[in-house]
Amino acid sequence: MRSLPIKPESLEQRLTKRIARKRGDVFLREDFRDMGGYDQVGRALRRLVSKGQLMKVGYGLYTRTRPSSLDGKPVPTKGLHDLAAEALGRLGLCIKIVPTRLEQAYDAGKSTQVLTGRVIGVRGRVRRQISYNGFPLKYERTRSTPR
Repeated sequence: MRSLPIKPESLEQRLTKRIARKRGDVFLREDFRDMGGYDQVGRALRRLVSKGQLMKVGYGLYTRTRPSSLDGKPVPTKGLHDLAAEALGRLGLCIKIVPTRLEQAYDAGKSTQVLTGRVIGVRGRVRRQISYNGFPLKYERTRSTPR
């Protein structure tokens, strides 16, 4: 009786397993540095993005996805605000996320303007671009005490 040779796991399969084991929803390309070369990992990540298992939200920045309830296309598992907070933390930036001026006015009842969620308030300087479906996230630098 001949035994069939065991086919080794592909890099894509190993990436999928590691992503399933990770706790957070934001992944850096650096998280997979030990699994292969830079270009090889990049190709595997692009394949996972094309399959809808991951979504690229910035340079070397990926997030977990789930199918949309409206059209079935992949969408992030978290909202853009929570996603940005986690991403900034994962990037090692000690940036505090605070409400924007419009969020403060809405919460105080001074405005009925519906917020898009594409602007987050930060205390500190952020130059990293995070985007979702081609719409970049905007940062509003806020003061430590509201006026």
